[in-house]
Amino acid sequence: MDGVPADRSMADLKFRVGCQSWGYDDWVTPVGSETVFYPRGTKRGDMLGLYSRVFDTIEVDATLYGIPPDSTLMNWYDETSPGFVFSLKFPREVTHEHALRGPSVQISAEFVERASILRDKLGLFLIQFPARFEATAENQLSLGHFLDKLPQDHRFAAEFRNTSWFTERTMETLEKAGVSLCLVEGKWVAREIMFKWADRVPSSYRYVRIMGERDLLRFDRVYRHRDEILERWRSELARVKATDVFIYSDNYFEGFAPATANKMPSLVGLPEGDPAKLESQGTLF
Repeated sequence: MDGVPADRSMADLKFRVGCQSWGYDDWVTPVGSETVFYPRGTKRGDMLGLYSRVFDTIEVDATLYGIPPDSTLMNWYDETSPGFVFSLKFPREVTHEHALRGPSVQISAEFVERASILRDKLGLFLIQFPARFEATAENQLSLGHFLDKLPQDHRFAAEFRNTSWFTERTMETLEKAGVSLCLVEGKWVAREIMFKWADRVPSSYRYVRIMGERDLLRFDRVYRHRDEILERWRSELARVKATDVFIYSDNYFEGFAPATANKMPSLVGLPEGDPAKLESQGTLF
């Protein structure tokens, strides 16, 4: 597309596009095969650094399972390229186990403080709720209380997987707390509902997750092309009032997250990341 945004309004948006996690053995190019993503022989410990040479952001799934130690965060910072940013999932202890109650505020404060080790490479926090978390009166009160306790010097997005949350009351709660609504292509909430509320919560940033059914066994190439769905998202994002848009794809959407992630920049007239350059530049080992 010759580097020209596909829509005039796109010219005002800064996109960061990447994948949901990076440590997949299927992404390592087999000996004697055409390039998949990582160079032949890549070890698990070298994947993040190599990934950051192609994409400028990553969504971290590991933080869903617990707060990482200082050493891990410092290693992430040191291993990645300048300008790279991380988006971190909130620990499920907060969102799934305690459902924002009990020690949730204390755990969240510890998590955010620990994540600050990433300094300029800290992008956003994703507060992801399970589908069973419904918008009951009690849960709505807990959400408001919890969000009000979040620090104002970081960016947060809330992902709801139950349609009961897509109401004016929820959007007012997010707006009051300065938290963005996470927009998801997935099985939990219909795309049309996402589009309806996409621009309801004023925010300078948008967080978008592109996901598919968990019915694939390998993640080494595109097994199903879903370009028409990506085009619908491109059209939707063209009307969103924001300056920064973070987009993360998973393997299950098409079978190979790096390829899906590369389609979004091309749809908005930006250059794609080329994993072949990792081979030509050599490896880290």
